[in-house]
Amino acid sequence: MNRNDLSLLLKKHNQEHLISYYDNLSQDDKYKLVSQIEKVDWKLINLIQQENQQEKSGLFEPLEGMRIEQIESSKNFYYDLGIKAIQTGKVAAVLLAGGQGTRLGCDGPKGMVNIGLTKEVYIFELIFNNLLDTAKAANTWIPLYIMTSIKNNEQTISFLKEHAFFGYPKEFVTFYIQDMTPSVDYGGKLLMEAPDQLSLSPNGNGGWFSSMIKANLLSDLHYRQIEWINVFAVDNVLQKIADPYFIGATIATNHLSGAKVVKKANPKERVGVLCLEDGKPSIVEYYEMTDEMINERKDNGELSYAFGVILNYLFRLDKLEDILKYELPVHVVEKKIPYLSVDGKYIKPTEPNGYKFEELVLDMVHLFDNCLSFEIIRENEFAPIKNATGVDSISTAQQLLMKHGYDL
Repeated sequence: MNRNDLSLLLKKHNQEHLISYYDNLSQDDKYKLVSQIEKVDWKLINLIQQENQQEKSGLFEPLEGMRIEQIESSKNFYYDLGIKAIQTGKVAAVLLAGGQGTRLGCDGPKGMVNIGLTKEVYIFELIFNNLLDTAKAANTWIPLYIMTSIKNNEQTISFLKEHAFFGYPKEFVTFYIQDMTPSVDYGGKLLMEAPDQLSLSPNGNGGWFSSMIKANLLSDLHYRQIEWINVFAVDNVLQKIADPYFIGATIATNHLSGAKVVKKANPKERVGVLCLEDGKPSIVEYYEMTDEMINERKDNGELSYAFGVILNYLFRLDKLEDILKYELPVHVVEKKIPYLSVDGKYIKPTEPNGYKFEELVLDMVHLFDNCLSFEIIRENEFAPIKNATGVDSISTAQQLLMKHGYDL
């Protein structure tokens, strides 16, 4: 695309500011910028006009979970079924590791954050150890796919190679990069990060499978004869990965997907809740729940909407392929977005100044006909690290880890 064509395109979309630095760029940098602009989905800009119209409006109903007591009563059966699926190579794991550790005081990937007290203990290290526990129990290696972002891919790979993947064989680890979307200011103007670079952000955790497809990894999954994929976030350092009990229970009950859940600590806990929406599984975020839903109770006094998700899901691969024909809703999220101004100043805002566009894995759940709500014991498997201090922080995770005998 030459300069004239570029100028016409930007004028059409009211984005002429993107050409402010063009004439001073090298030929390679011009090509880089134009390539990014050509990939922009201009429909996203229209979504900011609908930002307040995206609340869910279906008919919500509680979804009963498979409770801990039920799991215990059949645990040997579920375990044997799950272990067999792993041993016959039907299970893969996907680690969502595209996030940065900025909120935790780390400039690099979140998985590189050191939470040790007397020695170095990294989030990545704990995640790999958890996967190793399952691999040792099954006496086989589980294919692990790690989704990174453009911003942290090289650093993540370098770090894990430097630490020899914490004992996991590198031939069973595959990296791929998450798709990126542009960021905009409140007026819908695309933000720039550098003279030759749009401000791009990962497209949300719901983009994990479409990004996998674009990375040409579907053929690899088929070659390995994978049937089930366990998707999980990087920040929960106590979670069980490719958990045989979870896998076995999902298979035994003929569910197409499963979600690990914890019983809510209190009605207003800030977690998404697994429920039914128009008869299909769904996750309603805490801020979307009405007061009636938050406080509704069953006859025995328990909360009706009782189970919060922890971002640890199990999906059947063939059904994931089926839902590719549907477009996930795009969520418009207010954020603080650093940007390059038209007069060449790099600005780091202290307050939200624009929007990012994200797809969420919770919307994938709603495209499945059913989902097993699989309850876990909170203190055994839920130690998220989202904040530097306070709730769900490094210190709360450290306390739980030490309670389970971890040497930090």
